[in-house]
Amino acid sequence: MSNADHHVAVLGASPKPARYANQCIRLLKQHGYRVTPLHPRFETIEDLPVTPELSAIQDPVDTLTLYVGPKGLEPMIDDIVRLAPRRVIFNPGTESPDLQQRLDAHGIDWFEACTLVMLKTDQF
Repeated sequence: MSNADHHVAVLGASPKPARYANQCIRLLKQHGYRVTPLHPRFETIEDLPVTPELSAIQDPVDTLTLYVGPKGLEPMIDDIVRLAPRRVIFNPGTESPDLQQRLDAHGIDWFEACTLVMLKTDQF
């Protein structure tokens, strides 16, 4: 799969350049990935249209990378499972045993890693 065919959804996207979620979006764009930022309050981030919620994503998602803490993820667990991404990346601070158990139960791959490090070391 080419980078341009790989659809990455960034949950907890931020328009603030200092935030890791924003750095992730910029790096994904530089590497040529198809990126969908997710946030309920912004219309664009890094010149990309923002999707307000998981249920509004139309295309299959290859990677869902998380920038929302466990408490914030709790109400979204069902939507994440319904989205059925090929894999989920729990960035540092987003680890959620409840979500991880649900992903296991539905056969969705997940791991705890840093998307920025993965991209910078060609492990994405």
